[in-house]
Amino acid sequence: MELLKSLEEAGLTGNESKIYLELAKKGELSANKIAKAIGMDRTLTYTVLNHLIEKGQVSYIIKQNKKVFSVANPENLLNNLRSKETKVIDLISELQKIQTEKPSETEIKIYEGTEGIRTFLRLALKEKELCAFGSTGRILSEIYEAEALAKQIEKSKLKLRIIGNEKYKGTKSFNFKFEYKYNKVESEATTSIFGDYVSIHMIKDKPIIILIKNKDIAQSYKNHFEYLWNLEK
Repeated sequence: MELLKSLEEAGLTGNESKIYLELAKKGELSANKIAKAIGMDRTLTYTVLNHLIEKGQVSYIIKQNKKVFSVANPENLLNNLRSKETKVIDLISELQKIQTEKPSETEIKIYEGTEGIRTFLRLALKEKELCAFGSTGRILSEIYEAEALAKQIEKSKLKLRIIGNEKYKGTKSFNFKFEYKYNKVESEATTSIFGDYVSIHMIKDKPIIILIKNKDIAQSYKNHFEYLWNLEK
């Protein structure tokens, strides 16, 4: 059953999911009735119910000297995920502290696939300016949120200047409110400069991104870009 599988994915065990779903369907039930309804040993049923109570997923009241169980607010299923999220956030913070203790003047990283594109975009959106040459515009077709990000950039203070081949002029990817210039250079690789970063990405078959972090290298590429920008129409 899909609901049982979903409950397990939310963090419940198989037996916990069966009891939780039975209570969700029937409302208030005694342990005996739950055990009979799902064909589970009564002792095991009590054990699983106690686990669910500890997790905040099930509560009980006393009626006629007997415990009657019911599911808690379904939103409590998020408790486990929120707990994991908090731990991961703390872990990220600790890892960032370790990284800052060992600074490196130059970082070179290679990413493949769409997650590499997302990493590139997240870094770029933190900067005030991005310059790119050899642009093909194919990045828009690789991740579903790219077009929304482009529109977000239009409304932001990020300054975007792009040099692409004149054959792309007027296409969807070159029709946002950015600054464009064109030349006749055939290029499958796009070079972008933002902050202390230079990225080279190619989206022909499987996306690949080479990300270089170095202040002097970035400034050198920026100087070349400015020269090209002033040459183009």
